[in-house]
Amino acid sequence: MELLLDQETSEPVSPSGQFLNNSVLSLSIIAVLELEELFDDSQAIPLLNDLFLPINPRFSSITVTDKDGEKRWKRVEVRLKDHVHVPVFASGMSTQFYDECLDHYLSKTAMEEFPQSQPLWEVHIIKYPTSHAASNIVFKFHHSLGDGISLMGALLSCLKRADNPSLPLTFPSAKLHTSKDGGNFSMFRKVPRFLSSVYNTLSEICSTIVRSSLVEDDKTPIRSRHPGVEFLPFSITTTTFSLDHIKQIKARLGVTLNDVITGTIFLGTRMYMETANQGSGNARSTSLVLLNTRMHGGYRTVQEMVKPDAELPWGNHFAFLNIPIPKLRDAEARNNPLQFVFDARKVIKKRRSSFGVYLTAKYLQLVGRFRGPERASKYIHGTLENTSMGITNLMGPMEKLAVAGNPINGLYFVVTGAPQSLMAGVVSYVGKLRVALLVEKDFIDSQKLRSHIEKAFDMIFKAACGTSTRSTAQSKIC
Repeated sequence: MELLLDQETSEPVSPSGQFLNNSVLSLSIIAVLELEELFDDSQAIPLLNDLFLPINPRFSSITVTDKDGEKRWKRVEVRLKDHVHVPVFASGMSTQFYDECLDHYLSKTAMEEFPQSQPLWEVHIIKYPTSHAASNIVFKFHHSLGDGISLMGALLSCLKRADNPSLPLTFPSAKLHTSKDGGNFSMFRKVPRFLSSVYNTLSEICSTIVRSSLVEDDKTPIRSRHPGVEFLPFSITTTTFSLDHIKQIKARLGVTLNDVITGTIFLGTRMYMETANQGSGNARSTSLVLLNTRMHGGYRTVQEMVKPDAELPWGNHFAFLNIPIPKLRDAEARNNPLQFVFDARKVIKKRRSSFGVYLTAKYLQLVGRFRGPERASKYIHGTLENTSMGITNLMGPMEKLAVAGNPINGLYFVVTGAPQSLMAGVVSYVGKLRVALLVEKDFIDSQKLRSHIEKAFDMIFKAACGTSTRSTAQSKIC
């Protein structure tokens, strides 16, 4: 880390940014854009220079330590050629061969540390046809730059609509949770809700603290307990679901989109576990579901996000919800797969109604302030290490995007560097919901896990709507 003797810096590194970038914990976000056509890599540097770097000073900054020992962002001259990588594979091979090349390359890229002497981002251009794209552009960002919402906003600032670049992007509606009873609450109804919120808050805080140091999940087919699992090779596989199908389930069950996809991942994961090791479908397993702690949903322009007191500020504004993965025997999944959706909804709603996640974030800030960032990082690392999987999701645009006029057929993302054998990244895009599964290589069978999650979704859809997804491709409602 460079030591700065004067005040030629822009702003201090936020506490959360310091928690995610040190010797204890270092998280990154990998986003993959699947292009319809072969990308001309000679366009990369001009595009980055003209569109990407001006978005936020952090993309042109490194972290330094000032004379008071405080970490700050320092603007530096960016050598763009050091940030752009174009790997060379064998030519004339099959798409399956290049699928494996991409998977291996992503694993290798994720395990490599960022040079601390240059800004913490990279672009990798894969100029070979895979099963889903004629070429791929891979962005790697260090999580200290910002969370998924911040970095998605940055990417969207560089991209245009494929159909009409002059038109703005639109997103699925994101409504805040509101009460159906409006303002007509009686005191007798407010008191139980208040007491319930207090109880849920205390329960969440205790659960999180205990989970970080004392209690851990069982060793299962999705949790290897290998020391340093975050430094081991991984594999990525993706699957896609129709947003129309998810909305049909949502409408029939009276739940949220997030409830549906979380319940689907939980059910599919439990079925995979039971298949891999009989009885593990009922083991103690917990998921950390990422919660955006901003008061407003959706996206804003980057210019709005970096303003003081912005409604949707730039940075890392998230917390983890500890969600027990329902057990097969409790949910009787084979007879009632919808129970996984209802169980996910019940627990998520309960945890969201508490202030535990916000107080935990304040607790981390206090720990970081008085005991140092690495101590707070140990708390986060312990929580991740003692649970079985993580789930994070983002909302993407409804229209197809293009980069330099090249349409983007699909996109997905994963978070790397967490001490877990399984992470799931979920993003919506052009009427589809893409689930990317990052799994520990040679431990979790990514293809079988994906197959079980796809089967779980079909089971949930059939139970909710009375028919299979395969037979309703042309149907609009159940």
